[in-house]
Amino acid sequence: MQEIKKIAVKIIRKYTIEILLVVLTLILIVRGTTPTESTVIIEDEISSDTIYDVPVRLAWGFPFDSIQIDTSRVRSGQSLSNILRPLGISAQTVDRLARNSGDIFNLRRIKAGHRYYIIHKDSINTPSYLIYEDSQIDYVVFDLDSSIIYRGAKKVDTLQHNAGGVIKSSLWNAMVANNASPVLAVRLSDIFAWTIDFFGIQPNDEFKVIYDAHYVEGNYVGIGHIHAAKFIHMGVPTTAYYYEHNEQEGYFDDEGNSLRKAFLKAPLNYSRISSGFSNSRMHPVLKIRRAHHGVDYAAPSGTPVYSIGDGTVVKKGYQARGGGNYLNIRHNSVYTSQYMHLRNFAPGINQGTRVKQGQLIGYVGMTGLATGPHLDFRIFKNGSPVNPLNVEAPPVEPIAEENREHFNAIRDSLKLKLEIITTTNEEDLLISYQ
Repeated sequence: MQEIKKIAVKIIRKYTIEILLVVLTLILIVRGTTPTESTVIIEDEISSDTIYDVPVRLAWGFPFDSIQIDTSRVRSGQSLSNILRPLGISAQTVDRLARNSGDIFNLRRIKAGHRYYIIHKDSINTPSYLIYEDSQIDYVVFDLDSSIIYRGAKKVDTLQHNAGGVIKSSLWNAMVANNASPVLAVRLSDIFAWTIDFFGIQPNDEFKVIYDAHYVEGNYVGIGHIHAAKFIHMGVPTTAYYYEHNEQEGYFDDEGNSLRKAFLKAPLNYSRISSGFSNSRMHPVLKIRRAHHGVDYAAPSGTPVYSIGDGTVVKKGYQARGGGNYLNIRHNSVYTSQYMHLRNFAPGINQGTRVKQGQLIGYVGMTGLATGPHLDFRIFKNGSPVNPLNVEAPPVEPIAEENREHFNAIRDSLKLKLEIITTTNEEDLLISYQ
């Protein structure tokens, strides 16, 4: 019996390290995982022939379990120097970091409320790195030892969401009521800008949408790509499918026609029509009847105004007893658009400037003869004023014949998904990338 005990002790001594390392491995695995994992090599202190692979959690590329991290938020008026100097970082190091930032990161963009982290990598807690979160995804690493600065990005997970709702007051409120992001209201208005007048949204209009949502470390960070959407306005359905293949890109309807028209439906977002096209309107300032060959969009001063189509600025000026700051944009040999009562013009907008559809050209104001901030918007066809609300612009570039079969397959798949979406809830589907 004594001999058996001696043999057992020898066995235990011989394999003690192996047993402990196996237990350590199991503990590290059970402790949980993060979106990013790497591998660290642990060598047996007695036998250099034994090597073990153990998963180690990473934070910004550093082994999370071997560093000390302190965190705080930038206070109002706080700069890089204000953050680092109290930690014992020299003025020379701060100056080198400032000079090395260059095009990597503008130190003036350090904003109050943003979180930052101080990483200590030795036993005496000497600060080695400052991590500044520029956004929920992007961060900037300041190496306090080498004064090197570089950017990084957290892993972004994508979920595909299906959302649908019935509008009772506004599209924005409908999104909130149906647990969807209100940002979708803006994105949908962009997609359907050429076919639906979002100033004329009616109660009981409906929407359905299939879109991507981005998450970082389990937290929602924003809307991604919209795959398909359906909008029923005054009982008339309009469907949009995103398609990209063989240099064709954009949103197309069921027949493969582009939803992008030659003109935007309106030159600004979220407003109301305060005065329509008329041959005899009582002028609010002059108190006389005269023609008003445009549409007045009431909006807060400073609201962005966009060009309704590609074109060239042919007039830019000021009318003290008329339209105040105004712009004329010629789109082709037939159509010209006019924007009046602007508070000011967008940078770079001058006579002769080429502009793109949807490009910022100015801001709503009340210059000239105006009782309140609004945009007086006009369209001229062959030099004669026409009602902007009645202009029908031709669509551009339908699906090419060689892409038709490919488009139809994608359209049919998205159509099935849209059909099963209700207008009262939202469900999430994990995207599978092949």
